[in-house]
Amino acid sequence: MARHQGHSRETGPSQRQLRVGEVLRHALSDILSRADIRDPDLDGVSVTITQVRPSPDMRHAVIYCEPLGGRNAEHVIGALNRHRGFLRGLLGHGITLKFTPELRFVEDTSFAEAEKIETLLKSARVQRDLKPADEGGDNNGA
Repeated sequence: MARHQGHSRETGPSQRQLRVGEVLRHALSDILSRADIRDPDLDGVSVTITQVRPSPDMRHAVIYCEPLGGRNAEHVIGALNRHRGFLRGLLGHGITLKFTPELRFVEDTSFAEAEKIETLLKSARVQRDLKPADEGGDNNGA
């Protein structure tokens, strides 16, 4: 009987990955708030880092981020990826991990998805379906 037969990669991140992800997220947030990067695509832009997902071996990390307001996200993410070597160097000085992971920045689309769902829930069609049965008809008792 094999012990690890039922183990799959779909179980989610380990506790160590979650802890390292949070350490990286805080350190990157601090670096980006200091605005050490000189790039016209990043001038005056506040970037929110929503999540960092390190690989199981901690050698790579995917950083989910979104510019404040969601405008020019493609340009901002591109600029962050252009400067990922510089950011990795700064990150290496600010964390105490054995390896500083390779960084890859991607746009966090969860804000857009949440807004889309919110819009759908507020639509007249959904509101009509959510009304209690006694509000839908004539109110003779009131």
